[in-house]
Amino acid sequence: MGRKILFVTSDQQRWDSLGCNGNRFCRTPAIDALAHDGINYVRAYNQNTVCMPARSTMLTGQYVRTHGVFANGVPLPQDAPSVAQYLKEKAGYKTALIGKAHFEPGFDPTAKYEENLRQVQGDFGPWRGFDYAIHAMHITSFNGRPVGHYGRWMQKNHPEFFNRSAPLLNASPGGETGAPETANNEIPRGLYHTDWLADLAVEWLGKLDADDDWFLWLSFPDPHHPWDPPASELSRCDWRDLPLPDGYPGTPEKICEVLARKPAHWLAYYNGDFANIEGGPMNFTPQQLSHDNIREINAKVHVMNELIDEAVGRVLAKVKARGWDADTDVIFTTDHGELQGDFGFVYKGPFHVDSLMRLPFIWRPAPNAHVAPSIVKQPVEQVDLAATFASIAGVVSAPWMQGRVLPVSDDGTRQRALCEWDSQFPGYGFHLRSIYRDDLVLTRYEPSTSGQPNGLEEFWPAFAATTTRIKYDGTEGELYDLKNDPLQWHNLWDDPKYRTRKSDLIADLYDHLPPERMLKLKVEAPA
Repeated sequence: MGRKILFVTSDQQRWDSLGCNGNRFCRTPAIDALAHDGINYVRAYNQNTVCMPARSTMLTGQYVRTHGVFANGVPLPQDAPSVAQYLKEKAGYKTALIGKAHFEPGFDPTAKYEENLRQVQGDFGPWRGFDYAIHAMHITSFNGRPVGHYGRWMQKNHPEFFNRSAPLLNASPGGETGAPETANNEIPRGLYHTDWLADLAVEWLGKLDADDDWFLWLSFPDPHHPWDPPASELSRCDWRDLPLPDGYPGTPEKICEVLARKPAHWLAYYNGDFANIEGGPMNFTPQQLSHDNIREINAKVHVMNELIDEAVGRVLAKVKARGWDADTDVIFTTDHGELQGDFGFVYKGPFHVDSLMRLPFIWRPAPNAHVAPSIVKQPVEQVDLAATFASIAGVVSAPWMQGRVLPVSDDGTRQRALCEWDSQFPGYGFHLRSIYRDDLVLTRYEPSTSGQPNGLEEFWPAFAATTTRIKYDGTEGELYDLKNDPLQWHNLWDDPKYRTRKSDLIADLYDHLPPERMLKLKVEAPA
């Protein structure tokens, strides 16, 4: 028999959002305790900075260019490998996915994709290797239609709160400061998706037999925008008391000075000359953010993260009540980060910096595994999760898994982490390839392919027509020395003193990227 596995993920959560990673404004005692008793990976990186590619990597244990979901809107093939299916077949695990999946496009008004059709039909599994799968997204409704099992449950049982969320991907002002995509949400805390999902997890765990081996992926949609936690909880963190984040350069002049050192789309986004519609609302320009907008967004994020921590604590208490704590491994992470005021930005997108690539990443091995607690500073990757789950279950990694079992100490086995970006919109055509190694982060910009079809023009031609005047010829890039510049304000790409290290990192990057799949998948939706 293997050990039981509780895999907890959030959505769009920064590495520095936890108390164990230095956060001073958010209380996360449950997750901090996991870090204290287990392994805190302080240099963990994702393989893509948006939801669908990152989540597909967690499910398959494969790099983006292997599983093929290179951007949001690219559905993961139905025959893609699943670590949940592997644990079922090889080790007899009971499996569940409770929360956000997003392996297939969410922008799907006709329920074309199985992930969404299941929600319409009230189907709770089996699906992609999970015996039980029930989904929640960040909102209950989109354009009046229910979203996820959660949205349909809310529409049926509490219609008075069905349309109360801030609108997703619409930067209309809200909250107390007019910040984009914020609201003081009057939904009772017990009906909010974080607690709703924790309730379902506790219920599922309660139905298992005492001797079952199980794998539960509990996937919270927060703290992804919209930033609208229950209004009853906002007193936890008053936005008026928050300083601006360390990564915020200050005045508009200082912001422009920092951004001018980076490739062209950085400053163009701030000025409104580049629409970051692959990472945020099309009607948003960072220049419009006030200091108080940033403070309010961050305060609401801190509240959302506290609610996640309390939900995790409730589920851990259920595990303990069932007598399983000594035999249960817990892993906590997220899919990608959030800019949250860094560089004067919010949201995510083609910005390969630690705000988006670096992850909270904690593994608390089961106490009966007798693994010493540690802080691991060598880099690890999201792609390592599936192999680690297999190891916990006592089975060998599947041949299709490209990651490795996570190290439990700084044993010198890891040197680098890789991250990629390929544009979802054919009119943009950006291609970024990044490597973290030796406290350096390098991103090479491959030549733009603006105008080259990628499938979106077949399915959503109006979105595919969106374009940008910014084109990269393959000579551009970013290089940051994190020891001397942890905020990544000083781009050393053209610094002659770093020429040798830059060449070495580029060679290392391409030596370790796996080959791209033979038939590139199509972008079939805008999100």
